[in-house]
Amino acid sequence: MNHVEHASVRLIERYVRGEPDLGTDEVWALEAHLEGCGVCRDRLSVAVAVGAPAVAAATDAVWADLAHQLAALPAPRRRRGVRLSAWTTPAMTPWLAMVLAVTVLALLLDVVGPGFGQVSLVLLLAPVLPVCGVAASWSRGLDPAYELTASTPRAGLQLVLRRTASVLAVVIPTLLAGGWATGVTAAQWLLPSLAFTSLTLALGGVIGVTRAAVVLVAAWAAVVVAPTLATSRMTVVLQPYGLPVWGLVLVLGIGVVIARRGAYTVLGAHR
Repeated sequence: MNHVEHASVRLIERYVRGEPDLGTDEVWALEAHLEGCGVCRDRLSVAVAVGAPAVAAATDAVWADLAHQLAALPAPRRRRGVRLSAWTTPAMTPWLAMVLAVTVLALLLDVVGPGFGQVSLVLLLAPVLPVCGVAASWSRGLDPAYELTASTPRAGLQLVLRRTASVLAVVIPTLLAGGWATGVTAAQWLLPSLAFTSLTLALGGVIGVTRAAVVLVAAWAAVVVAPTLATSRMTVVLQPYGLPVWGLVLVLGIGVVIARRGAYTVLGAHR
């Protein structure tokens, strides 16, 4: 549904009547469409006036009471540029700062520290660093506006991808600088990072994004990080010949996210 293909009159009437068999994805899609479509808002007004006259009367009474107060207020200043609230959340800031600090520390240990044999800490931590920021952007406990955000019509896949993109926009350049300083090629850490992020979103549609991030980070630490540090040898999964596998994981993760895009409008996906 977009601003050119208007919502059907039947769908709007069912929405006004609050029919229980109207799907959650249909409701959220219609509400998101109504935000930018004046034609469908007019149809909604007509449907409310005909199908729910009590609601229309209450709305008219509220507007009549507020009309003179709104007229006395100064005109609001138009905001220009990109609204950061659509891409980020205040809870992400300290977590992104922590991710950057961990990256810098790993870089310092790789460059000037005693080292861990053939192990590059930047390469070892790169797959899970973006996941931490993604988890913070959807944490119920860290975001004080969680309920408000999760209940908006656009709190679906679009917002998930926006916040994920904002995390990657901060983490990827830092890892790029770290990889350049340590001699690690971009493909060695970029594909695992993107693959892990897509896997987090794919699993997040089932158990919640934050829970998915915790599960994947814990699994990576137990299966890859701990044995690698114990043996001081780079794990097989981060060797150059493992890149096709990471590419496959990335494609599969993106495919699952697209196939289950409706799952991100369910509040469970925001856990």
